[in-house]
Amino acid sequence: MTFLLTSCVLFYPFFSLSVFSLSCRKQMGNLLKVLTCTELDQGPNFFLDFEHAQPTDAEREVWNQVNSVLQDSENILLSLQGYKGAGQEIRDAIQNPNDLLLQERAWNSVCPLVIKLKKFYSFSLRLEEALQSLLESLTCPPLTPTQHLEREQALAKQFAEILHFTLRFDELKMRIPAIQNDFSYYRRTISRNRINNMNLDIENEVNNEMANRMSLFYAEATPMLKTLSNATTNFVTENKTLPLENTTDCLSTMASVCKVMLETPEYSSRFSSDETLLFCMRVMVGVIILYDHVHPNGAFNKSSKIDMKGCIKVLKDQPADNVEGLLNALKFTTKHLNDESTPKNIRTMLQ
Repeated sequence: MTFLLTSCVLFYPFFSLSVFSLSCRKQMGNLLKVLTCTELDQGPNFFLDFEHAQPTDAEREVWNQVNSVLQDSENILLSLQGYKGAGQEIRDAIQNPNDLLLQERAWNSVCPLVIKLKKFYSFSLRLEEALQSLLESLTCPPLTPTQHLEREQALAKQFAEILHFTLRFDELKMRIPAIQNDFSYYRRTISRNRINNMNLDIENEVNNEMANRMSLFYAEATPMLKTLSNATTNFVTENKTLPLENTTDCLSTMASVCKVMLETPEYSSRFSSDETLLFCMRVMVGVIILYDHVHPNGAFNKSSKIDMKGCIKVLKDQPADNVEGLLNALKFTTKHLNDESTPKNIRTMLQ
């Protein structure tokens, strides 16, 4: 890649950090920079440009495919953020079961909401395909995952954007209990005897089979993250000839990128807004959860390539309002936190 990596990547180890950072600052300006060398991974030093990375010709096909999904992500979030449930209409209908007018009013209020919920669910399936395409590109031989991330930074940026969207979606969803209430009412209504004069055309859009799949999706506290966890697990299972380390190393490197970016004042002071901090935190938590679902020993084991103690500390050093949901995601959506092999101090930090 040609966006000013060369002179910042290659340097002699006896150069001081201050000289090195000054040189890079002059050349890279306000770009978001991350040094990925940690005590856990003494691999190549490189930067990830999460703001301005552009696809090379080799990345273009996959980038276009994923971009067609990501360009809809903001509208999905805006639609979710503006979700207004039909709670009052449903309560009126339940309290007055013989009033057909109230029954019809509740039904007509719920139907467009169910169409919206189907749109969110369908987007999760598109996101799943996009993630698997990125994993295939960022883990395939002969390059190592670190080399992929270094050379294919536009794809790495898209990977980060998927995780950022996922955590944002799930944070919003958990604050809207009306979603499950509305959908439960819909399922109860279509499963019992049909009421005269009700518009049942919606069953062409959301029939019982679709409703069952959507119900499983929305039953999850973090449905988008669960979708990505399953997608990553399926990717590993279906690609039996691909070493597991290719996938887990990709995830652990991404976690290290974000950790260093957050804990190093030299880098975090360059963030243009608090949203950039949240971006990095969400991406870090997202890849930790994916790693924990894919690696047989999980992310919390002492043999993990992710510095979990350092990652949790970085989160806890941020304002509580920004990280409560992320800490809860680590507690409740990971797979191995409560394993006997998890150090007690890690569990204590997350209590």
